[in-house]
Amino acid sequence: MAEEQRKSFLARLGPGLITGAADDDPSGIGTYSQVGAEFGYGLSWTLLFCLPFMTVIQDVSAQIGSVTGRGIAANLRRHYPRPLLWSAVVLLLFANIINLGADLSAMGAAMQMLLGGDLVAYTLGFGLLCVVLEIFLNYGEYASVLKFTTLSLFAYVAVVLTVHVPWGEALRGVLIPHIEWTTAFATGFVAILGTTISPYLFFWQAAQEIEEEKRSHAKPLYVTPRRAGPELARIRQDTLVGMVFSNLVAIFIVFAAAATLHVHGITTIETANQAAQALEPVAGRFAFLLFALGIVGTGLLAVPVLAGSAAYAVSEMLGRPASLDSKPLKARLFYGTIAATTLAGALLESVGVNPVRALYWSAVINGVLAAPLMALMMLIVTNPRAMGKLTLGRRGAILGWAATAVMALATLLFFVSLF
Repeated sequence: MAEEQRKSFLARLGPGLITGAADDDPSGIGTYSQVGAEFGYGLSWTLLFCLPFMTVIQDVSAQIGSVTGRGIAANLRRHYPRPLLWSAVVLLLFANIINLGADLSAMGAAMQMLLGGDLVAYTLGFGLLCVVLEIFLNYGEYASVLKFTTLSLFAYVAVVLTVHVPWGEALRGVLIPHIEWTTAFATGFVAILGTTISPYLFFWQAAQEIEEEKRSHAKPLYVTPRRAGPELARIRQDTLVGMVFSNLVAIFIVFAAAATLHVHGITTIETANQAAQALEPVAGRFAFLLFALGIVGTGLLAVPVLAGSAAYAVSEMLGRPASLDSKPLKARLFYGTIAATTLAGALLESVGVNPVRALYWSAVINGVLAAPLMALMMLIVTNPRAMGKLTLGRRGAILGWAATAVMALATLLFFVSLF
């Protein structure tokens, strides 16, 4: 009986778990490593602080997809002015291509550290591999691959277990807020919020709920409201598990950097690969190998999510078919966007653009896009014309608007810190 319940629980996990795990991409690993190296355990409480906000906003995006049967861009197209839709999608595309470039470059650099060889070749190779998997696997197989790659995140739990962590100090850092009134601290705080609450995750999870409905031959919940109770409960459970998993792994990455790099005076880390290289002399070869392999594993999960979210947004914006179950020739724009964004990201470094430095501008764009997009999502999820009788409840609405306000404040802090 217990075995059946465990299998049933794991079977219920899908879009939320994959979305949460994809949030810990190589770019995010670089951010968490920098925070741990610079501030030790002092900023790890922010990951606990933002957990309810990221959970509720991802739940909102999932509900929009499941209830309406349309993605975020399709709902924007249906209910709001076209210039608003085009602006959101163009900004998302630009930010995602830069993120793809940074993630693929990090994966290539990790393989170069492990095996030697040519960075550009590895980067392009990973890009092509992700494109092939996303285009030629059907949705059921592809979802299983993505679920499996979430296991790569346990590499960072293992890193922490191989080094000495002062657990009393570390847990105080998570549970007791510590604030420094400095520009560096504000920038670190905003960086964590921007890394954990990202627009591409909104588009992806909404679209994946639609894919799940199509896969099970179910109609959108606004058509079959009797299914809403258990289905929305599944979404909440899946999303909560995914976001908790994501933030726990992020906390372990901060712990790993704090326990090794920070205590040895290494306070500046620009990329996940620098973090892996810096780990080896202070934490040993095994910790270095785990960290580097984790970069590759998380990249294999995050790259398809980044490219897929862009493809869903572009296709929905233009009213074209958007599904990983579609045959390539029947969804040319969708799969073409996946291939184009992935390969554009993979080629950034080879044409003289440093994708890691460009991440700064990606963060700016995500900061500009996130809060307004969250506000639009809250308007959609509380709109009876879009959601029918299944509008978001009062408690969810309060939390959702609070998350939007926190993200808007974080964006404001980011721009204030620039000046």
